[in-house]
Amino acid sequence: MADELLCVEDLHTEFWRGDGTVYAVNGASFSVAPGETLGIVGESGSGKSVSVLSIVGLVRGNGQVTGGTAKFMGKDLLKLRRRQLEDIRGRDIGMIFQDPMSSLNPTMRIGDQIMEGMLSHQYTNRKGAFNRTLQLLDEVGIPEGRARFRSYPHEFSGGMRQRAMIAMAVACEPQLLIADEPTTALDVTVQTQILVLLQELQQKQRMSIVLITHDFGVATNVCDRIIVMYAGKVMESASVAEFIARPAHPYTIGLKRSVIEVGTQAHQLKAVPGVATTLMAPPHNCPFADRCQFVTDRCRAEVPELRPLSEGHYVACHRAEEVLAEAGATAVEGATADVR
Repeated sequence: MADELLCVEDLHTEFWRGDGTVYAVNGASFSVAPGETLGIVGESGSGKSVSVLSIVGLVRGNGQVTGGTAKFMGKDLLKLRRRQLEDIRGRDIGMIFQDPMSSLNPTMRIGDQIMEGMLSHQYTNRKGAFNRTLQLLDEVGIPEGRARFRSYPHEFSGGMRQRAMIAMAVACEPQLLIADEPTTALDVTVQTQILVLLQELQQKQRMSIVLITHDFGVATNVCDRIIVMYAGKVMESASVAEFIARPAHPYTIGLKRSVIEVGTQAHQLKAVPGVATTLMAPPHNCPFADRCQFVTDRCRAEVPELRPLSEGHYVACHRAEEVLAEAGATAVEGATADVR
């Protein structure tokens, strides 16, 4: 659609290992509108990070995108040459990775790393990049910017390293920011500060955000829409309000029930039963069938298509209407305290 900043259709990504092929992404489709925050939620190994890394050409050497399209501002990223993708990454698409300590160069000063992207993309000259870096250090909440400019990553705390990564990601004022588990390994207070910072920068720069997280509570508090992924497929997609009120996939309901809820009546946490499916073969049935309490013979024989349940609400489940009706009141809860 014309009003979409990013539109991914039928994405497939595979990895080759000594024991066979891993089918990491199996037909994922999603979109991001200008100024929107999209949350991608799921367990480890569900295909969240691989899906996003695939569209920006950062899949590991033993992997390959084998199908689909990823149109960003009208260009199919999957058809661009390496140099063309490098021009887009860091300038039009910024990225925050899971572990800032391993993502930052330990031999370079923080200020030089922030300046590097601006200079390589010719965003401004060296003097302009220096002044912009000092401005960014202040905007992301790193005090004494001139002194911290010359610091090395090991001299920063975990929270400050993450702030430096955010400064690098937004330095060229990208249209889209991809945040891959940006609060991993941070304490709760710092997590909240980082999420609030991202919201503030989004409003100031009017950029879209794709937030990858395993934390359903974080997603419901900071995102406009959420997609739930499992086995490299999108299981459900809806607005946050719809997810809170009417989750219709058994996996989504399981994720919500496993969240500690703040400000609601205490209840026993319920983990999603079983373990994530292996992906050594393309799905030939519902990948969640072995863990689902609503499973039928059809689920074990036929892959469910992602279909509309209501306006803007899509679900890949043969029994979505029954799941929604039966889960009822127990599925309505699940929102956590607002971090804003």
